[in-house]
Amino acid sequence: MTPLDYLTAHEKDRMDQLFEFLRFPSVSAKSAHQPDMQACAQWLADHFTGLGFRAAVHPTGGHPLVYAEYAVDRRLPTVLYYGHYDVQPPEPLNLWQSPPFQPEIRDGMICARGATDDKGQLFAHIKGLEAILRSEGRLPVNVKFLVEGEEEVSSANLPKWLKANKKLLAADIVVVSDSSQFSKTLPAVTYGLRGIVAMELFVLGPKRDLHSGTFGGAVANPANILCQIVGRLHDANGRITVPGFYKDVAPPAKWERAQFKKLPFSEAQYMKMVGIPALHGERGWNTFERTWVRPTLDVNGITAGYQGEGAKTVLPSYASCKITCRLVPAQKPTDILQKVEAYIRKIAPKSVRIELKKSGGAPAVVVPTDGPWLEAAARALKKGFGKAPVFIREGGSIPIVGDFKEILGLDTLLLGFGQNDDNTHSPNEHFRVVDFERGCRTAAVLPHELARAAEAK
Repeated sequence: MTPLDYLTAHEKDRMDQLFEFLRFPSVSAKSAHQPDMQACAQWLADHFTGLGFRAAVHPTGGHPLVYAEYAVDRRLPTVLYYGHYDVQPPEPLNLWQSPPFQPEIRDGMICARGATDDKGQLFAHIKGLEAILRSEGRLPVNVKFLVEGEEEVSSANLPKWLKANKKLLAADIVVVSDSSQFSKTLPAVTYGLRGIVAMELFVLGPKRDLHSGTFGGAVANPANILCQIVGRLHDANGRITVPGFYKDVAPPAKWERAQFKKLPFSEAQYMKMVGIPALHGERGWNTFERTWVRPTLDVNGITAGYQGEGAKTVLPSYASCKITCRLVPAQKPTDILQKVEAYIRKIAPKSVRIELKKSGGAPAVVVPTDGPWLEAAARALKKGFGKAPVFIREGGSIPIVGDFKEILGLDTLLLGFGQNDDNTHSPNEHFRVVDFERGCRTAAVLPHELARAAEAK
């Protein structure tokens, strides 16, 4: 029996186990779910142990992480797999077609919070390795797993743990599946991720909400001023107006722009997928360039005044918004934060006070596009998906990838099994059954391809 034969024979068991994993409401952002986080981590550690791994739950300054390893031979290469078991909050609950933590298969899709981000993709690697172990008796490489519980809240405690456990985490390459394929029919190896810096802006006005009839026109309205500030962060061409924001931004290489143009893409299908009447963005750049190699500044949420049913005529005492900037190579999160804050303070009127709270940040990452590791990943994806992958960048951020390079000195292979329309971070998150199975097949051949790559180095 081959690993792929094993996967075929155990499809139902694999899906049942994934459903168990998905039932844990492991929402890292909410303190009420701390017991669920602990229970989910322990379940995962026990699952690794059942496969023959040494595994344990490790405390951090926040939610625990799971470390597991399967040692074969120190002369063989070591692969460090990374994933996360925490998930985004499911709200708004009324928009879900089925309860977010009661997984079900609907229209060929595994529907649940965490189905693709990142429990399903992580589990595909675990099941792929299981297939090798059960069919061949041993792995062709040494394997380590690092599965954290704080990825969705900026991984605040993970860098410290990495620094304290550098020897334990020694490896040759990192594998991460927490991204997407290029399309429903075309897999991808991702070689670049944008960085990020997050902040929350507070516009502070009167010491309490005021009657808008009594005080309106005489006292500054923080909600109005917040909207004015936000409206001045971009110009008519979609460029960010913060002075110095683009200082360190370099254009993509000529070969990248040429490659992007060759990728199959339909603007009409893209607009239909996201439900918009027209594309929007920085003038002079196409969609791939805007989302992969250009920086952005976006408001992610706004809070101000009365939010309940009916009218309440007040001047709110404060207004706030959450802002994230996606960064490209050479842009430093601390530098961008300082520039954004300085600009906001400059354009804000004296009738309000400004506070800016940093929430977290990470630099952009670009890994070399040549070399045996990426070639091995491409071969594995071709075998798993039945089609050769394309090489792409992605607009999202996985902060830990930069930490792997800076702290552990390791490059990362980014192999996404999901799709851009899997509703990650939104209601009705899902993971196509066919993509989960393709991911398992890729994971079942990847270790052999990585072993071949190590021999070729």
